[in-house]
Parts: sequence; structure tokens; C-alpha cells
Amino acid sequence: MVKKDISNENTEENTEERSGDGYVEIKMGGGWYMTVSLAHSDRFEKEYVELAKERGGMKKSRFNLNPAHVRMLGEALIKFADDNGL
Repeated sequence: MVKKDISNENTEENTEERSGDGYVEIKMGGGWYMTVSLAHSDRFEKEYVELAKERGGMKKSRFNLNPAHVRMLGEALIKFADDNGL
């Protein structure tokens, strides 16, 4: 089996983003998208940020995040990528 080296390829095409009011969609490949959206809970009457993995318009997995922690998560991801050469 030959392993494909993608380290030199342009990764911009894999991270195509579409955004709007409270919604970001990142194309990951193979028909998968990572979506980040601002949602509202009717039960608790609070807003939250939903991170989801979607394919074919159906959400396969989700994670709800308190909006107060969104910036910390983003900074932690950037630090992780920098520390690991990603």
C-alpha cells in the first residue's frame, strides 16, 4: 500500500469555509463538513455554540459548548497546531 504525502499540498481547498450569521461550515473532504453554529435552548432559555460533523445534510455527531468558552477553545486549538507543526 502506498501512503500519499499530503504535507506539501495546498490545504486551503480542504478548509473551504462558508459563513453567515452565527454559522460557519468547513469542508473537510469525503463529503464531510464541520459546522459551527449559534443555537438557542428553549428549555433552558440560553444560547450555546454547537459543533457538528455533517454529511449529506445529516448531523452525525454534535458537541454543545458554552459561548463563554469559545474563544478559549479557539486559542487552545491554535496553540496546539503551532506546538505540533500543523
